[in-house]
Amino acid sequence: MFHPGTQKLIDCWTTARIDAGAPARRDIDPASFAKLLPQVFILGRDGPGLYPFRLAGGFLNAVHGGALNRKNGLRLWSVGDRPKVQAALESIRRVAEPVVITTELTAEGMLSASMEVLLAPLAGPDGEVDRYLGLYQPTAPLQRNNDEVVAPMAMHSIHWADPAVAAAPALRLATLDGRRIA
Repeated sequence: MFHPGTQKLIDCWTTARIDAGAPARRDIDPASFAKLLPQVFILGRDGPGLYPFRLAGGFLNAVHGGALNRKNGLRLWSVGDRPKVQAALESIRRVAEPVVITTELTAEGMLSASMEVLLAPLAGPDGEVDRYLGLYQPTAPLQRNNDEVVAPMAMHSIHWADPAVAAAPALRLATLDGRRIA
């Protein structure tokens, strides 16, 4: 079970989808999740491993200490978790289902704060997934000073939003650029 904010965005994404594919960006109505907009982001996909921020809400910019536009979304994750996040982004591109990653925000002098990061595929004009709708949803109080630098996020777990997808047989081996990642 996900945080109500995470579930709200999953429900909006699911409502906008047509058949089994990812919904088009134009079919997502931000007014249906207006209260979440400061926590919402959109990543582009310029190729495997290249996921620039196209849009980042004020909460994300505040947490990471500046504007994220055009920065690679993988850079917000720990070096060891970047291949896992990339594999998740490429998987949801093929499967057309959202995932939720649990993580913690940490900074020097700050209590860690648990968070869910939703990643949901969006189709471009040609019907291919070329971007991702995302959400930062704190699941615990976040207390930080403006001058604290948030450390790269470490993945705790990753879950498919749809339990039916989670029940599908898992791959035994996954590689990325010749390296085993799962």
